[in-house]
Amino acid sequence: MPAPAAASVAALVRDATARLAAAGVPDPDVDAELLAAHVLGAGRGAVQAAAIRGDGMDAESAAALEDLVQRRCARVPLQHLTGRAPFRHLELAVGPGVFVPRPETEMVAQLAIDALAAAAGAEPVAVDLGTGSGAIALAMATEVPHARVYAAEKSADAFVWATENARRVGAANLTVVRADLADAFGDLDGTVSVVASNPPYVPDGAIPRDPEVRLFDPPAALYGGPDGLDVVRVLSRVGLRLAHPGGVIVIEHGEWQGAAIRELLTADGWRAAATHPDLTMRDRATTALRP
Repeated sequence: MPAPAAASVAALVRDATARLAAAGVPDPDVDAELLAAHVLGAGRGAVQAAAIRGDGMDAESAAALEDLVQRRCARVPLQHLTGRAPFRHLELAVGPGVFVPRPETEMVAQLAIDALAAAAGAEPVAVDLGTGSGAIALAMATEVPHARVYAAEKSADAFVWATENARRVGAANLTVVRADLADAFGDLDGTVSVVASNPPYVPDGAIPRDPEVRLFDPPAALYGGPDGLDVVRVLSRVGLRLAHPGGVIVIEHGEWQGAAIRELLTADGWRAAATHPDLTMRDRATTALRP
């Protein structure tokens, strides 16, 4: 018997797009193409080209794509299905047990990178507290290669992802440790040029709308107490301990929290607290200077 005809890439992607849209997945066409690209071991552009050419997909690959589409329709995060999350110039390994880095955090990393690149000294020091997948720490380490970067993560699961990403990227100037950010890096007290963090900042009662966040991101990486600022209060005190005079703190937060965080930092003794918008013009990060 002749082998069954291969299903066309274009038809499979169209079907996946329609099903993902019906399941409420944002940008279903993008996800359909990225899932097909993952199955084929190719880039999204190659999938688009294959669809235009009328290329087929073999039965095994089509079955693998079907499984991924079903799981994505159940709102399993795309990054958990592909095992990868892009972040600036990096591609990070992610999965269950670690917070998936978001595009808006790239702007937070930029603030930290700019401050670190401008720091005096041949080998400035930066720390990333609650590093998760290692996104901000690895961005600083690779984009400011003359710096020494230290990252702390309390969660055992997230620590595994951070250390794996550090190994894969091979940043020799990055040290990742498993530690609570509240008492991390006592040996660096008074020497740090940049203290960066994307802490949990969702108020306990504000349950995220997106199932990908609500069901799959670790609660410890999301919720920050009644007003969302419990960990920010700790960061402010830890930052004052770690930073040298003139050192910078960079904290990611929700769009409604900028004023409260500026007030909190100023009350603790930080100077020149300022809140910065992301590319969607939502307040995303607050910085301040160590006096």
